[in-house]
Amino acid sequence: MRIIDISTAVDASAWEPDPVRHEVLGPREGAVHMSEEMRRHFGVEFDPDELPDGEFLSLDRLSLTSHTGTHVDAPSHYGSRAHYGDGRPRNIDELPLDWFYGPGLLLDLTGVEGPVAGVAELRKEFDRVGRLPEPGTIVLLRTGASAWAGTERYFTDFTGLDGPAVHLLLDHGVRVVGTDAFSLDAPFGVIVERYRETGDRSVLWPAHVTGRYREYCQIERLGNLAALPDGDSFHVACFPVKIAGAGAGWTRAVALLDE
Repeated sequence: MRIIDISTAVDASAWEPDPVRHEVLGPREGAVHMSEEMRRHFGVEFDPDELPDGEFLSLDRLSLTSHTGTHVDAPSHYGSRAHYGDGRPRNIDELPLDWFYGPGLLLDLTGVEGPVAGVAELRKEFDRVGRLPEPGTIVLLRTGASAWAGTERYFTDFTGLDGPAVHLLLDHGVRVVGTDAFSLDAPFGVIVERYRETGDRSVLWPAHVTGRYREYCQIERLGNLAALPDGDSFHVACFPVKIAGAGAGWTRAVALLDE
């Protein structure tokens, strides 16, 4: 088996709308910190210089959103009320794990002209790869946006799906849809401009709003999709971090190929 990393890093040096703060305590700083914590919480005095090399363990402190880097959006991210089931959308820690491991299907949207792909573009890709998604398939959308990861352009220049395209995938039993773009919807500016022109509320983040009516998850900010074989000769594992009550969780998404 070959494992291909299809995740992007959480990187404090990269451009983010919500900047990441990453503080690193080195092994010596960790020793001093440990000594202070032992004194404060346990009443134990310990000299850091008694440790081998005067060092203990490093420690990383991070401040970031659950939508930084490659992450899985839970249904509760899409709204506070669901129009299915008991009306309460599930959080990331409540979703079944078998949603996040399964056969993958890669669709290439790099040739789409414009910021929105619809049913016609998806059906064209189904014809090209010679198959339709089946229940349990994890569909990955290669838009090419990951080439701009780490820059401001990554958040403004990409292709998203419209509402009917999302419904088409869900009609085939898909529960998880992934993209290498910042969002499964079109760029924010494009959405707002189209709404101002039409007054049609259905153009406002339709991929996300669809999740209020049909339960599904998105993987956003994938990377390295160009390394995957065309079509479906791989599996995807994208288990989200179990954050209680959260609307999203980070994932180290990978593709698994039989050699």
